[in-house]
Amino acid sequence: MYKILVIEDERAIRVNLIKLLSAEGFQALGADNGKSGLELARREQPDVIVCDMLMPKLDGYGVLKALQQDPATATIPFIFLTAKVDRADWRQAMSLGADDYLTKPFTRAELLDAIATRLQKKASLAQQHSVELQQTQAQLDYLLRYNHLTKLPNQVLLQERLHQLLAQSHARQRRIPILSVGFEQLKRFHNTLGPSSGDLLLQAVAERLQNCVSTLDTVAHLGAAQFVILLTPNPNRGEVAKIAESLIDAFSSPLRVGTHELFLTPKIGIAVFGRDGRDLDTLIKHASAAREEAQKPGKTPYQFYIASIGTQSQAELLLELELHQALERQEFQVYYQPKVNLRNGEIEGAEALVRWCHPERGFVSPGEFIPLAEKTEFIIPLGEWILRTACAQAQVWQSSGLPPIRIAVNLSGHQFSQPHLSELIVEILRETGLDPRYLELELTESTVMQNPEVAIATLSELKALGIQISIDDFGTGYSSLSYLRQLPFDILKIDRSFVSQLTQDAKNEAITTAILQMARSLDLKVVAEGVETEAELAFFHGHQCDQIQGYWFSPPLSAQAFEEVLSGSKRLPISSS
Repeated sequence: MYKILVIEDERAIRVNLIKLLSAEGFQALGADNGKSGLELARREQPDVIVCDMLMPKLDGYGVLKALQQDPATATIPFIFLTAKVDRADWRQAMSLGADDYLTKPFTRAELLDAIATRLQKKASLAQQHSVELQQTQAQLDYLLRYNHLTKLPNQVLLQERLHQLLAQSHARQRRIPILSVGFEQLKRFHNTLGPSSGDLLLQAVAERLQNCVSTLDTVAHLGAAQFVILLTPNPNRGEVAKIAESLIDAFSSPLRVGTHELFLTPKIGIAVFGRDGRDLDTLIKHASAAREEAQKPGKTPYQFYIASIGTQSQAELLLELELHQALERQEFQVYYQPKVNLRNGEIEGAEALVRWCHPERGFVSPGEFIPLAEKTEFIIPLGEWILRTACAQAQVWQSSGLPPIRIAVNLSGHQFSQPHLSELIVEILRETGLDPRYLELELTESTVMQNPEVAIATLSELKALGIQISIDDFGTGYSSLSYLRQLPFDILKIDRSFVSQLTQDAKNEAITTAILQMARSLDLKVVAEGVETEAELAFFHGHQCDQIQGYWFSPPLSAQAFEEVLSGSKRLPISSS
């Protein structure tokens, strides 16, 4: 049922209009002055507003102007009613954004025709917008599920194919093999022949791999020289070995790239769902470990994963032990990387990043200890320490008179699944005294999509506190636009893997542009992370991205160094063009 709001100070006219509209099947609302009508419009969001032009306190012009300034009401069709017939009044009404104009007295048919026309136009615009969103979603879904170079499925689609196999009842009773296929010569050929010929070589490899397997199998390209093949369920180890042998035999003949004939030797690692892991990441990791074993001299060019291959090295085991002691020994530090507003060049936020200063090794790469912390779930106490430290530091800066900025802190999947996460965050904010609006929590797509329904509930709790929510590394996870619409995010971060190839890769540019357009349609702010060149900066400035973060402006800084930058006058130079 369509909702029509009548704003009319003359009671008799207002009552008659409401009766007429109700008789025609509309839900009719009434207001006797402009001010109350404006409040009712904002609260009820009617489908059409019929408003008298001349009223005391706030006239129809004032109502229309206020509605046009509010994004929530700016698109509501607006029909003026007036006893005046001056053409200048009509022009003024139209210039303010009115959709139609009825002169009193008017007939019932004239009123209903004006309302029907506005409703039809509104429905047409809504349909057009829906079609455009569907087209954008289809384009984005393809770009996010296929490798742009080889047109093979990427890890997103590979994950979906594995889920489809597992959904089949018979698949649960059988083994699903995952093959990791690598070519040691690929990097050397790519460097020798140049990027263009190197890309043609990758395409030739992809085509040959596809020709070697069944149409029911999935050949995926996960980037660079990493190919993964998901086979249909097969409990027979011997049959899987024959498939691996056929793949190796297929590359016994050369690949032709331009005038070159190139020989590649595949090395294959095999992991099996159920026996070697029960999630895609683990299976790929184990298959890749088996492939590395196959690369060793004297080994068969394909290897099945066995537990001994995955046994931790002595160095990794020692690092794990030291990692647990590092928190007690206060070896961790929080660094802060500025987030810069692309409109005015000012710092308006920072991402908190943990650093480990080992007493003997110096700074340990986060890429080395963060995965280990995730695997051992040490990330839970470490993440809590990072959050508490970052909130306390932000409050210290504010108390010292520095301009308030929002601090972004990453939440890992293990942290996000904690049962009392909201209570913990409230406690930390209370202890540190930080206003919740100056805290931003970053989560990856994959973390949220593990259980979307629970994620929506948890994020809604956090957002209700006043905390900003950001989806991190967008484009690398498994989210769909339908879920993205439901999740209460405020900010979308474009992953650095898109940014780093932006100026060299037209497909990456297309993906990034589509993400920016989608974010605007969902009213999300956008942060581009990993901006390191002037060309990347110019792209995001030209596409009206909200913020950038990266080495082009500043690397992550210690708290003291960041304070010096924040209290100084450093700004990002923004071109007027």
